[in-house]
Amino acid sequence: MPMLRFKAIETKDVCTISKELIDELQELIQCPRDYFSLAVDKAEYVRDGEIVKGEPIVEVSWFDRGQEIQDKAAKIITKYVNSVGYTNLDVIFFVLNESRYYENGEHF
Repeated sequence: MPMLRFKAIETKDVCTISKELIDELQELIQCPRDYFSLAVDKAEYVRDGEIVKGEPIVEVSWFDRGQEIQDKAAKIITKYVNSVGYTNLDVIFFVLNESRYYENGEHF
């Protein structure tokens, strides 16, 4: 169920890295491949009255896996996003509370 939301990163670039990225994250996290969800945010960024190119960000929503796994996941994500030409990437983790996450009306 890790959900990765890509901001200011082109959909074609996410497609390019998606398989290998999930391969490596799946090995690290040890959860089924179909639990992963990748989405590209198509927001427009505005600064001083002008539309500008946003800074690349990946937001990760997941259940807590500890600092060591989170650090490794951030490095994996950064490696793949950098490989398609993006630098200065921010990776932001949002830890979900299992009792507040519902699937088909039931919490984990």
